[in-house]
This record gives sequence, C-alpha cells and structure tokens, in this order.
Amino acid sequence: MRYDVTVLGAGIFGLAIAWACAARGAKVQVIDPNGIGAGSSGGVVGALAPHVPEQWNAKKQFQFEALDGAAVFWAGVADAANLPSGYARVGRVQPIMDQAGLDLARARQSGAKTHWQGRYIWDIRPAADYAPWITSPTAQVIFDSLSARLAPRQGLAALAAALRAKGGQIVSDAPLMGSVVEATGAAGLAELSDAFGVAVGAGQKGQAAILDADMGSLPQLFIDGVHFVPHEGPQGRGQVAIGSTSERDFNDPSTTDANLDFLIEKARRLCPALAEAQVVTRWAGLRPRAKSRAPMLGRHPLRTDHFIANGGFKIGFGIAPRVADVMADLVLEGRDTIPSDFAPAVSLPAQD
Repeated sequence: MRYDVTVLGAGIFGLAIAWACAARGAKVQVIDPNGIGAGSSGGVVGALAPHVPEQWNAKKQFQFEALDGAAVFWAGVADAANLPSGYARVGRVQPIMDQAGLDLARARQSGAKTHWQGRYIWDIRPAADYAPWITSPTAQVIFDSLSARLAPRQGLAALAAALRAKGGQIVSDAPLMGSVVEATGAAGLAELSDAFGVAVGAGQKGQAAILDADMGSLPQLFIDGVHFVPHEGPQGRGQVAIGSTSERDFNDPSTTDANLDFLIEKARRLCPALAEAQVVTRWAGLRPRAKSRAPMLGRHPLRTDHFIANGGFKIGFGIAPRVADVMADLVLEGRDTIPSDFAPAVSLPAQD
C-alpha cells in the first residue's frame, strides 16, 4: 500500500496528527521502533489544565482552543475506535492560600469571562464543598470548569485503534512514504542540539504514581504544585494519579525512587484523605522540553522536506487536539495556521 503521510513517533503528538490526517482521508502510517507510548506519552497523570486567564498571548489562546475542542476530538476518537479514551471534563480545584491569593483569584474571574469566551468559569467556592479531599487556609478554593482529564494510556490505545479503523498502520519499521512528520520527542530534540551545537531542547525527567483511592465524581485537584487526578481503575473502582516531578539532572539512577517517594509523601501530606492509599503504579519518563518552552511545529530544521511536531513537555496531551489540526492543515493542504511563537526557529540559534 502507498501512504500519503508517514509519522515518526507513536506518542501523543504523533498519533494525534496521524488520526487528524486519516480523518481527512489521507492514508497514514506511523513508525516507532519502541512501540506506542514508549516515551513520556506513556505516563499516568493526564491533567489537562489551562494557564491562568491573564496576560493573554498566542500560546494561551492556542491552549484554550485545544482544551475547548478536546471533548469533540476525543469523542470522535472513541467512536471510531469503539474504545474509551478516559477523557472527562471534570474541572479543577485549587486552594486559596491567603488574602493576596484571594484578591488575585477575584481579578482573574474577569479574565476568564473574556478569554474563555463566557463558556467556562473561574469561580471562588467554599473549600468545605470538597472535603475531605482538600483544605484551604482561607476556607476558599478556585474552581475552573475548563480543566479536564484523560487517561494517557487509554487515550493512546484509542487513537491507535481509531487510526487502524481508517486503514492506517503502526509499525516498528517501514520505508518512508509521502509527507513525513517527525514527532520523536526527547530523541528528536537531542538530534537537533547535536546538529546545531547548542541546547535546542532536551528531555526532562518526570515521575508520577497512581494510588488506590476513589475520589468519586470530584474534580481534579492542584495543590502546591502537585496534580491529583481521578481516574477509573479496574472494575470501575476509582484511582488517583499524582504528579509530577520535574528533574533536569537525572543521570544518577539512585535518585529515581527517592524523588518519587518524596512526591508520594508530599501528596499524602497535602491531601490527608490519601494517607493510607496504596501505590499501584509508579512511572518515570523523559518529557521533551524545547528551549522556548513552546512546542516546535512546522518544517523540520534539518530536513526541510520533513515536518516536526515536538516539545509538548508538560502540556502535550492538553494541546494535542489543536496540534493535530494545524499540522494536518500544513501537511495535507499547505496552509500554515501555526502561531509564530511555535516556529522551530524560535528555539534555534540565530543565523548570520
């Protein structure tokens, strides 16, 4: 079979782009020698959360469009795959720590009304509404209705099945055919850094865990930098994913368990309802972080007959639906609808 598009990399960017192209009628193959979700996309947290609704810019607008369109995107994937993705728009709760935080939360309410187009709320509510899962020094919390969750491994499995249902294939090796999109994560950023002799980007280690606890229908929580995300576990019993660490120096393997153990203990301290919850899954992986901290989308800097989609870092799953759309526009139709902040050149050294 001849393919119109070849995607290198079976992580969230690669599979989402492959699905978007296939949904538009293209014949697509995905090549990854390590299999589906072998890199950072095989994680466990799945917190799809927005930046704060202030100091608006192109990156925040792009993320908003991605989160806004995620329900339709994942419903289409689940329908084509006949598999659940683990997606749900459950919202997010954050404690308000002091009077300054309360004043800031109130100021951001108007920003949410404007930038979130009146479709989602940034609300101040009593912390007692979410007891015993969260406490707050001010007895108040922020609730936003834009945040959602996704079970990463379920989402990847659904994307893979949806792609195959459209006649696509996912293989470990094959000849390149058609337009080529490189979504190769940390390895791809390392190649660019070697080629240009500067740090274009790198893998940054993250760690997370799943605890055996049921939050029921509560929103996800964000407390002192830790995400607490409810998921459905085996036999319908709830589980809570917690994450994550962010480690630039990870060459010493002895720190892996220690850092994750610290995260687990911190999570139990911040959320006493998890004090006795057992750890059922531990995860570590390298998340691709571009120098600009924005994703790199467009023509590949080394192979201009190829395209690149890399640098999702901590928000890869959250922005994937929009990344898939703009990359399909570029690859299939030659239309560049990508924000200029995401151009690969932003992370590259200046050219004379």
